[in-house]
Amino acid sequence: MTTANPMLERIQSILPDIAARANQAEQERRVPAENIALLKNTGLHRAFQPKAYGGLEMSLPDFAECIVALAGACGGTAWAFSLLCTHSHQLSMFSKQLQDELWGTDPDATASSSIAPFGRTEEVEGGILLSGEMGWSSGCDHADWAILGFNRVNEAGEKIYSFAVLPKSDYTIRDDWYAMGMRGSGSKTLVIDKAFVPEHRIQAAKPMMEGTSAGFGLYPDSDIYYTPYRPYFACGFSAISLGVAERMLTAFQEKTKNRVRAYTGASVGTATPALMRLAESTHQVAAARAFLEKTWEDHRVHGREKRYPSPRTLTYWRTNQAYAVKMCVEAVRRLFEAAGAGAWFDGNEMQRLFRDSNMTAAHAYTDYDVCAQILGRELMGLAPDPSMI
Repeated sequence: MTTANPMLERIQSILPDIAARANQAEQERRVPAENIALLKNTGLHRAFQPKAYGGLEMSLPDFAECIVALAGACGGTAWAFSLLCTHSHQLSMFSKQLQDELWGTDPDATASSSIAPFGRTEEVEGGILLSGEMGWSSGCDHADWAILGFNRVNEAGEKIYSFAVLPKSDYTIRDDWYAMGMRGSGSKTLVIDKAFVPEHRIQAAKPMMEGTSAGFGLYPDSDIYYTPYRPYFACGFSAISLGVAERMLTAFQEKTKNRVRAYTGASVGTATPALMRLAESTHQVAAARAFLEKTWEDHRVHGREKRYPSPRTLTYWRTNQAYAVKMCVEAVRRLFEAAGAGAWFDGNEMQRLFRDSNMTAAHAYTDYDVCAQILGRELMGLAPDPSMI
């Protein structure tokens, strides 16, 4: 990155405290409240909030660099908090009435989400009644609202993928987040039972990808809202994968430098296999960073020029991210395979990095088997496959 990023300096100043609580985050299966307080004190949660409500309207590259740094300290904290931030971009595409309700009285309000369309609805006057058990809501313990997915059936009987926004008072949190990776993200289940959602808190997904949503055009002078919501919503996944991989490079060097083999006393850190693995992973992570930085900069340029991305550009943005994640995960695995049996103990940082790294490739948006098909179809001029989001 070549531009100044004051927010990154603020984030870097609190990283030692965040890193010191990484084990606490894992044990509690949620982001420690102290981490949230530190991060909110930097103002990062307002990264994609409109300036009209006191937000920063940060560029995507500057935001992503902050998440890369945060992920190196604690992947679970970075995962949850990045989503609390990026959801504000999505909410900025809803009606102004909703935004006033969200931020008019509490400019620090944030939202978690569960956007797979599992919500069950009943049409009523003025809106819907929403019910369901909505999982994977990262950071929900620290959110004031939730964005929830459901399919709304129109008069023609067609399913319209949509989102409903609910205040925390309209749902309960089920403490069921027992996972191998990203344990500190607190990605629990939200339970909703016939909560009334008025029309102004509902938005179909397709208009949010085509520049026709209720909130599109509310901020004509902004550089970050002349775009679909999804690239901003998902930008944190690859940034986290990169941050974890970069930390793994350092951790491997630190822990391998003076390591000796228990049976022979031979130095591991100066052995050819360790040197080769470290070199290849270093090149791979550097390539992933360069690829992501170029992609993130393309977001910035499109926004600055008020140039709405074409379907092909959106395809590249989506699949570039997934390929970078694939590279980062491969780099981490290569090092972990050579880290020795001691790396498998719970107290060893490398096993946490290994688990968190693999988790970054498990999200629907970063599944490279899906993304490779999406890009292949686009390159061959085939229509998008609706079974692949």
